[in-house]
Amino acid sequence: MPKAQELFRFLRKKGYREERQRGSHRILKHPTLPMLVVPFHRGDIPRGLFLRILKDAGFSEDDFHES
Repeated sequence: MPKAQELFRFLRKKGYREERQRGSHRILKHPTLPMLVVPFHRGDIPRGLFLRILKDAGFSEDDFHES
């Protein structure tokens, strides 16, 4: 599973921007897609959380690995 920084880079390429940060969680906004919260903890993001963030953003795991 990817680290939070890898997921963050992918989402930035797709148009998300960091709105603010609260503790270890970054809140990301996109002009037309829903707001996301990405946790920045040590290690990998758990698979279920990773897939949920991608799904909420409207992307698939394949989209992530292709970029």
